[in-house]
Amino acid sequence: MSHNTFGHLFRVTTWGESHGPALGCVIDGCPAGLSLTAEDVQVWLDQRRPGQGKFVTQRQEPDAVRILSGVFEDERTGGPVTTGTPISLMIENTDQRSKDYSEIARAFRPGHADWPYFAKYGVRDYRGGGRSSARETAARVAAGAVARKVLDGVTVRGALVQIGPHAVDRDRWDWDQTRENGFWCPDTAMVPVWEEHLETIRKAGSSTGAVVEVEAVGVPAGWGAPLYGKLDAELAAAMMSINAAKGVEIGAGFASAALTGEENADQMRMGNDGIAFQSNKAGGVLGGISSGQPVVVRVAFKPTSSILTPRQTVNEAGEEIELRTKGRHDPCVGIRAVPVVEAMLACVLADAFLRHRGQTGGGAFAPGGDGRR
Repeated sequence: MSHNTFGHLFRVTTWGESHGPALGCVIDGCPAGLSLTAEDVQVWLDQRRPGQGKFVTQRQEPDAVRILSGVFEDERTGGPVTTGTPISLMIENTDQRSKDYSEIARAFRPGHADWPYFAKYGVRDYRGGGRSSARETAARVAAGAVARKVLDGVTVRGALVQIGPHAVDRDRWDWDQTRENGFWCPDTAMVPVWEEHLETIRKAGSSTGAVVEVEAVGVPAGWGAPLYGKLDAELAAAMMSINAAKGVEIGAGFASAALTGEENADQMRMGNDGIAFQSNKAGGVLGGISSGQPVVVRVAFKPTSSILTPRQTVNEAGEEIELRTKGRHDPCVGIRAVPVVEAMLACVLADAFLRHRGQTGGGAFAPGGDGRR
């Protein structure tokens, strides 16, 4: 199996399976001299960790990370710093229950990657889906923690903005609430609505979809490249690589199709710090290059395919059967997806920054821009 690596200068390779002994990632291209401890990574992994509420999988994983390489500490550094060599991060699996998947060892779960994996490779790890499991995203979150170290001056933050048909009210949006209510919800009035919806879904043995929104504030103008290196294209590819992601929007996204040219064009004036935009329909990217506005991305996640309701499928022998997926599964993957989407945004931006610096030396040619960060 190839294609386990993403990025250009900031390159991340993830490894490991859902029910293997461990999983992790190798980060190549991280600059030297950045302060990095296991605690710097752990704080983000703890936000993605399973078993933290009744509306997420009850698999109990501490997700404790170990830094195996790429960091050095002596009296001159004042603490562990990156050396510029590959950084290897490892997270052990401690709560595998492979017996939960014995009934689907020869059956293809509807909505899962079982069939295409088997069709491509002739073999598949049925224990939680192996590499296709969302367990792999723990490694992405770990890589995102390192990427945040590269992005000095850039703030990456995300929120859950819709569960099923219930979307937040943007007039009540409060970023400070997102990490305090268990749902990453910026609209606290929506929390009880989501709880009632999820309780109904959970008791029915079903699942529901969600939408996650992330933004990066402090990205200067100039990151990305025209045509085949577009920042928004890189973002879309990164987001669509996340398990269960089925749609990506940049800025106004699909809503821009209903706008007029006057409504969609982000008008500009000169402000105290250079160019000031009067709106952000473009989501911080114009012509594939960052404009200096917040980079805004939304990702739609499908309902969890592992549900207790029997569904029609076939097995490896070609027999038509009914199957219900047992085990511990999220009724809504969007709840734990926010840290993952944040991590992918951070990784793409760290790569874009390093590529920009390599091409231009970090300079920017727009008023008020420094292009550096």
